[in-house]
Formats: sequence, C-alpha cells, structure tokens
Amino acid sequence: MRNPRNDPLGSPNTGTGDTPAPGGSERRCVLTGRTSARDDLLRLAISPDGDDGTADVLPDALAKAPGRGAWIGVSRQDLESAITDGKLKGALARAFKSGRLAIPDDLPALMQAALEKAVLQRLGLEMRSGMLILGSDRIAHEARMGGVAALYHAADACEDGCRKLDQAYRVGMDAEGSGLTGTRLPLDREALSVALGRENVVHLALSDPRSATRVAIPLGRLQTFVGAERPAGNRREVAAATARHDENL
Repeated sequence: MRNPRNDPLGSPNTGTGDTPAPGGSERRCVLTGRTSARDDLLRLAISPDGDDGTADVLPDALAKAPGRGAWIGVSRQDLESAITDGKLKGALARAFKSGRLAIPDDLPALMQAALEKAVLQRLGLEMRSGMLILGSDRIAHEARMGGVAALYHAADACEDGCRKLDQAYRVGMDAEGSGLTGTRLPLDREALSVALGRENVVHLALSDPRSATRVAIPLGRLQTFVGAERPAGNRREVAAATARHDENL
C-alpha cells in the first residue's frame, strides 16, 4: 500500500470527532523516511501565503489543520539539528512543493508548547466528562478494584508515591509481576494543577479505557518529541482492560 508523504486530513482512515480511528493510518516522516502510524507522528502545516507569497510553517499538534501537512517523527533535538543544517527546509520544500516557506527560529519551542497544550486540554476534557480520578487515596482504591485504565505521575512526583500507586495498579489490572507502571508524564505538577484547576496534582488516573486511548495519542506525540521513555507494557495492558470492559457491557 502506498503511503503518501503529505495527505489532506479527512481521509477515510482518519478518525472523526474525539474518537480515533482503530489503528490509525500510516504516514512517512519527511526527515527520516521512516513510516509510522499517524498517531505516533507530529504534523506540520503551513499558513496561507502572505503578501510576498511566503507561507509560515506552523505546528499542528492535533493534526486537524486544513490543507496538506508534513509529518515528522523525531525528537526536539533532532528537529533543532535539522533546522540548523537546512535539512528541514529542504524536506518541507519537497513535501509542500514550494520553496517559499518561512520556518520560525523557535519552531521547536512552539511545537513543544503546542504538544503540551494538547495533552493538558485532553486531560481537562476527560475531567469534565467525569473520567479523571485525582487524589492518591482515591486513585489507590480505584486501582486495586480494577477501576483504573491508565495511571499517570507528574514529572516531579516522588518515587515512593509512584511505587505505591503502581503496585495498586498492577493488582487491579491482574498484572502483578509484569513490571507494569504508571506513565511518568513530561509535565510537572504545576502545569497539571494549572490546567486542571486543582491544587497539587501529582498523580492522576483515567477510569475508562477509551479515555486512556484518547489521551494516549497526544501524549505519545509529546513523548516522542521530548524523548521521554514510554513503558513498553502499558499499551498492551490498556488494550487488555478495554477488552475486559467490552466483555462486561
């Protein structure tokens, strides 16, 4: 199957609304040439041409901007290097079939800020939907009862608190001995607290597997960009939780 380098959004393989398409479709990174699921890649879009015919290159953290896009699957450090040596400019010129592109010097910072905002907004939506669990005691209780589909820790959470909740999570997921842990977010407690309108948000969890899937997409993109470690077993366990959830409907 041919995987076009730059597809308009809204193809049959993309999801609609807040629910991602199963599995997602694939895109090719314009910098490395590697093909990955679109949910794992970062999208760049271009603004309408200015008066001089030059278009600005902008981050599209939610991959929803209209028009054609270029996809990248690299870390911030690699993106900075690609900007410095001109590799990004050449790749985007080929992708957008235009050499009149303006790449902001602070594009890496803009990209990280946009990706962080996407994760925080998604968590806020899940909280308003009643899917987010806050407070260590409540999370521990729900986790032991099997009521936690995904567990997260702030970047500056203490190890002891994380270990206790991770253990409760494994018990509830029937995954003792698996090494399953909550995900250490590339966001500190201050960022989480401000975004969620709560004091001292250090640990948080999601009660619904579908909520976990919705959060996993923007979070995965942010993790890719900042080079954060992604626990290998977590996706498998969330998928297992989803299957158990569906069986009980």
